This record gives sequence, C-alpha cells and structure tokens, in this order.
Amino acid sequence: MPCNAEFGIIECLEPDKAYDASYEPEKYGCVSVDDDYLNDWWEKLSDLPTYFHNLSRPETGLARYGVTLIPPDSAREFAKIVASDPRLESTAELRPLLRILQTAASRRKFVIHYGV
Repeated sequence: MPCNAEFGIIECLEPDKAYDASYEPEKYGCVSVDDDYLNDWWEKLSDLPTYFHNLSRPETGLARYGVTLIPPDSAREFAKIVASDPRLESTAELRPLLRILQTAASRRKFVIHYGV
C-alpha cells in the first residue's frame, strides 16, 4: 500500500488556528499524491519557506508526518518543481497537484499539506 500526502487550498486562512488539530482534506479539496514523488523532489522542496502546523512555526520544506502551510510564493515555486518533472505528462496524479499549486499562487491563497 503506497503512502500518500494530500494537498488542498485554504480559502480563508485563520492565523491563530492549529491546522494539525484536525484532519479535514474534504474541506480543502485535497488531492492525493504518492509520497514517492515528494521523495524525488525533497531536496528542492527543503528550501521552500513554509509553516508547520500553524503560522507561529515558520520552517522550510514539508512536514513529512504533519501539516504544512505553504504560502502563495512557495506554492508558485513548488509548481515549478512539479511542472519540470518529466513524469507530468504521463502521470495523471501530478496534474491535479499542479493545478492546486498554480491556482493557490495566482489567487494568493495558502496550500495545506497533510503528510503521510
């Protein structure tokens, strides 16, 4: 059974909310992505400014087993990583992730990531 991470768009970011207190992938329209892709991108992702669990914990990269809040500028950079992956055209799983990242970046919304 593969390990999957999930990504969705936070329409209305709550600055004081602990996003790790509940698991709500449906609320954010999350798409599931096999963790193997993230492993392949891990080094590049490790430089992205993010937040772990809430906005009071600035970090970089993704919280592998927790919740990551990805700001719009980092979503834009993450989208570039996904778009440059040669598997994008042959793997249906990556296109929804790319759409979420691009949409969030263009609408200046945060992306939520639920780790494996």
